[in-house]
Amino acid sequence: MTENEAAWITEPAEYPFKIHNAAKPKPGPGEVVIKNVAVAIVMPSLPSSNDAAGFIEDVGSGVNRFKKGQRVIAHCYGLLTQDPAHGAFQLYPVTAESLVTEIPESLTFEQAIVLPLAVSTASAGLYRKDYLNLPFPEADDVKSTDKVLLIWGGASSVGASAIQLAVASGLTVFTTASEANREFVKSLGAHAVFDYRSSTVVEDISHALRGLNFAGVYDAIAEEPSFAAISEIFDMLDSKVPVASVLPCDRPTERCIPQYVIAYSIIQEPHNDIGDWIWGKYLPRALANGAFQAKPDPYVVGDGLKTIQHGLDVQKKGVSAKKVIVTL
Repeated sequence: MTENEAAWITEPAEYPFKIHNAAKPKPGPGEVVIKNVAVAIVMPSLPSSNDAAGFIEDVGSGVNRFKKGQRVIAHCYGLLTQDPAHGAFQLYPVTAESLVTEIPESLTFEQAIVLPLAVSTASAGLYRKDYLNLPFPEADDVKSTDKVLLIWGGASSVGASAIQLAVASGLTVFTTASEANREFVKSLGAHAVFDYRSSTVVEDISHALRGLNFAGVYDAIAEEPSFAAISEIFDMLDSKVPVASVLPCDRPTERCIPQYVIAYSIIQEPHNDIGDWIWGKYLPRALANGAFQAKPDPYVVGDGLKTIQHGLDVQKKGVSAKKVIVTL
């Protein structure tokens, strides 16, 4: 049996990660084991390991979509199970089949690894009935609606996925980004782009939305400035629509009540139809036909588990329209 290794935090505030042996996991029912080739770095303040890309190594009972050797990306759900075997920062992670999709040969692992957590997070906010409740996306023959969605932070990882998914659901997307990233978010399908640094951004967005069928907001930044701006837009429009947020908000207003998005909820009842559709039906086809792009671009900062700490350090300094990646 091939030896497994993992990046461990064995005590609070330990720095850097320690690389130690780990048991090679066995897949349970409905699970797969992945031979990891690349991982992505998310929040340095919460160094959870969510994103894996590699080859199917083993499948559990009841798994019919995958077989050994297939090229896949996966959202590892250790935050849900609290089981280290379900974390991505190891050579052989295990995760739920419903959070895995095959990738085409046209995509490298480094390109595709930018997607898993971002796709799940975007999908939960967009499609849960108690959040934005959009129609499911289509990889072709998209049926347009008259609805407009505002995505705050379109150049972020979650924002880039949210733009593409919302467009594939037939919505018109307005988004915010820096001037440097304007063309990037437009290439993802955004209809209108507003510079979040502009002193008139609130007025500009409010004016553009007035009279339209405003479906809601996806706050892919979820920091004080974005919350304040969204609240002001609601006040200017005298409007109250759903708001999905990637982080909790402790200062809701009468009109603006952001709802914290839980990414892995898309495989839990009663929302598991979202995971089934996105990971099982939409992504395989949309990645194969190019309808869904693996964006933002990867920023590979190291090779091997030992370089994950460096990746977290790079992420902490900040990147723009990039996803920090480590190959294995």
